[in-house]
This record gives sequence, C-alpha cells and structure tokens, in this order.
Amino acid sequence: MATKKDGVARDLTDMAMGGVSAMFATLFTNPLEVVKTRLQLQGEMKSKGQHQVYYKSVPHGLYVIARTEGLVALQNGLPAMLGFQFFLNTFRLGVYRICERRGLITDSNGRTSVIKGAVAAGIGGALGSVAGTPFFLVKTRLQAQAARSIAVGHQHKHSGTAAALLDIYRNEGFKGLFRGVQPQIPRGAVGSGAQMVSFTYAKEWLRERRLLVDSPLALSFAGANLGGVVMTLCLNPFDVVATRLSNQPVDAQNRGKLYSGMLDCFVKMIRTEGARSLYKGVAAIYLRLGPHTVLLLVCWDQLKLLEEYLRS
Repeated sequence: MATKKDGVARDLTDMAMGGVSAMFATLFTNPLEVVKTRLQLQGEMKSKGQHQVYYKSVPHGLYVIARTEGLVALQNGLPAMLGFQFFLNTFRLGVYRICERRGLITDSNGRTSVIKGAVAAGIGGALGSVAGTPFFLVKTRLQAQAARSIAVGHQHKHSGTAAALLDIYRNEGFKGLFRGVQPQIPRGAVGSGAQMVSFTYAKEWLRERRLLVDSPLALSFAGANLGGVVMTLCLNPFDVVATRLSNQPVDAQNRGKLYSGMLDCFVKMIRTEGARSLYKGVAAIYLRLGPHTVLLLVCWDQLKLLEEYLRS
C-alpha cells in the first residue's frame, strides 16, 4: 500500500518527469524527425522508379532541406513535436515508473517480468499516443510542408502549431484532431513495450555482470542504445502508416482521399509500393530514436535519482 509520501503527488511527479525528459531530447532530435517524415511520404502510392527522389538518405535529406529552405526548416513543427512528446511520455514513462516503484512489474526474484513490464509500458504508450495524436497530426503536416522543388506528399497550408490546431478543428471538427489515431495506439503500445523492457533488461544484464555499475550515466546510455534498436524495428511500420494517415488530404465529408483507415493504408502501401515501404525512413527513425532514446532515458534516470535524493 502506498504511503502518503508515495501517493498521488509523487505519481504526478513521475509523470511530469517523463514528459520533461522527452521535451529535452526533442530539442536535439527534431531535425531527424523532419527528414524521417519526408522520407516516409516520398513516393506515396507510387511504384519504385515511378517518382522523383528528392531525399536519398538521412544526411542527403538534411543537406537538401538546409540548402533549399534554410537551416531553420530543420526545426519545422518543433512546438507540435514538443507537445506530442510531452503527452506521449507523460503517460508512457509515468505509468511505467509508477508500476515500477510499486513493484508491479517484477517477479518473485525481483527481476523485471517481460510480460508485466511490456503490459505496463504498452498501456502507458497507448494512452500517451492517444493524448498526443492532435500534436502528431500537426507536426506531420508542418514537417511535410516544403518548397515546391522538394515537396513530397500532400501540402497543407498551416502557418504554425496553434493555427493548425484551430484550422483542423474548424474544418474537420473535433474528430479531425484525432485523424490517424488508429495506428497511434499500436505504435505507442508496441514501441513503448519494446523500448522499456529492452532498456530495463539491458541494465539488469550489465549490473549482474558488474559492468558499468559505478557509472549510472554510462549504464543508462548502454541500455538506451539497445532500447532504440528494438523500438525501431517494432515501431517503424506503424509510424509510417500514422504519418500517411495524418498527412493525407480529405474530401468535403472529411474522409481521407487516399486511405480509409489503418488496414487500408497497410494494404495499399504493400500492393503499390511493396512490403519494404513499411520500413521507409527506418534509418532516419533509428538515427532519431537512437539519440532521442539515449537523451530521453538518460535524462529520465537522472531526474529519478535527483527526485530520490531530494526525498531522502
């Protein structure tokens, strides 16, 4: 049973630490998210060789965007991305930390249970993804907006995060703010479960072998790198679909012109672009998730240590 010291106030602190850690990491990794979004939209609904290739790789994409639109374009959609990451990780890391602190994800030997850990992280990831969907929608549209010479995907005309949220609400209604929420749920659940369990297990494995135990920062860094790899492999297909659904144009009835939903998007992508299209932008997503995961989880671990110190 939780004491007053470990009650609701501490739970809220746990959730806030997750959101703040994610926002810190996003400041450094958003340029890679911009490139990832455009790589995922490049060649939409077209067979290989039947479309213009503006972005050949992650480094080339960064170069092309900076050269054509200026360095500031590499931070397109940053406020929306900060909002998405805050809501996602407030729930994702918060729920996991609350369960971890209460001993709900460990077995009788004190080790992290794969199933219990994955369930806790998955539930938090799903809740956070739903809460952050409006911001993911806006960040995708803003990051896809580009100079005509290098534009990919449908080009929405939003002037900023607040204006985009208002435009979508006025034109598509409240439901429109949650366009693309279907893949966000498995995206958040699968990605979060894979990341948190692999992160925790990597640290436990290193501790058992007395590796890096004298350096909490290095221990978090090593665990976070493994978490980034596992998360990327599990997350990418759902991330591509979420990007496509968020950016597609809508008709007069606010229905998507390209895809009717998550399954329809999966089927059309595989039929038209091939199964490999589900891993479009995989290098970009790892290059973003790798540093992002490291910065996020290292910052999160340090905040937990600080919080424990301040409570002692």
